[in-house]
Amino acid sequence: MSFSDFKKRSLNSIDELSKKLEATNSKESFKDERIWRPELDKAGNGYAVIRFLPTSENEDVPWAKYYSHGFQGQGGWFIENCPTSLGGKCPVCESNSALWNSGIESDKDIARNRKRRLHYISNIFVVSDPANPENEGKVFLLKYGKKIFDKIQEAMQPEFADEEAINPFDFWGGANFKMKVRKVAGYVNYDKSEFSSPSALLDGDDSLLEELWKKQHPLLPFTDASSYKEYDELKTKLNRVLGNDIRSTEYETKTVEDSSSESEGKESETNTGGEDMDALSYFEKLANE
Repeated sequence: MSFSDFKKRSLNSIDELSKKLEATNSKESFKDERIWRPELDKAGNGYAVIRFLPTSENEDVPWAKYYSHGFQGQGGWFIENCPTSLGGKCPVCESNSALWNSGIESDKDIARNRKRRLHYISNIFVVSDPANPENEGKVFLLKYGKKIFDKIQEAMQPEFADEEAINPFDFWGGANFKMKVRKVAGYVNYDKSEFSSPSALLDGDDSLLEELWKKQHPLLPFTDASSYKEYDELKTKLNRVLGNDIRSTEYETKTVEDSSSESEGKESETNTGGEDMDALSYFEKLANE
C-alpha cells in the first residue's frame, strides 16, 4: 500500500475502527457449533426427534465415551478431561479417594462435588426440531450421559422376550429417537424419551445416506491422548485451584453444573439449552487461561 492510498484510507478509518470496536464489545460465543442441544422452554421442557448415526469411516463404534471433572476452588476453576478415560492416573480421583476414605461425611460431600462426570458423544441427524427448524436435515454431534445411553442399550438388548432388538445407529434398520425433556426436581430429565418403530432413514436412499455419512464428525479426537493433560500438569493445576487444603474449607466448592444450571438428572448427564452450554464453554475458557 502506498502512502497516498494509506492517506485516503485514513479518512475513513474512524468508521472502520468503530465497526471493529462494536465487534470487540459484542458478546463472544464459546458455543461449539457442531454440538446440537434441545432448546428448553421457560418451564424446562423440550421436544425434538433425532436419529443416531452409524460408525464413521476409520472408527470402530458410533460413540465416544470419556470422563471429565468440573468444579471451583479457592484458586479458580478446574475443568479438565479425566485421564482415567484412557486408563491413566488422575490427581482429582486420588484426592477424592482420600476424602471419601476419611470417614467424614462432609469430606464425602466434597468428593461427590468433584467426582468425574460421564459423557458420550455421537453423530446425529436432526429429523425434527420445532424450536429451531433450521437444524432439521443437518448432521450434528450430541453430547449425552448415562440416562440416554441406557435407552440405547435397552433398545439393542431388550429386557423382555416380546421386544425386538434394534440397532439405533443403523441407517436402514434403526429408529428415530423422540427426545422428551422435562425439568424434574430442578434437574433435566429424559425418562419419557423413547425410540420409534424401526424405519429406514431418508427412505433408505443410498445416495443420500452416503452423502450424509460423509458429513459425520470424527469421534476419535474426544478419546485421543492429545485431549488429555499429563498427570503432573493436572496435579499442579489442582494444587493451584484448591490451595493448601484439599477440602477448600474457606471457599464453598461449586461444580460446573451448579454455575451453569446444567444437569441432565442426578446421574451427571449434562445436556441442556444453548445458554447453559455456552456457560460451560465459558468456564472452560476461564479454566484454561
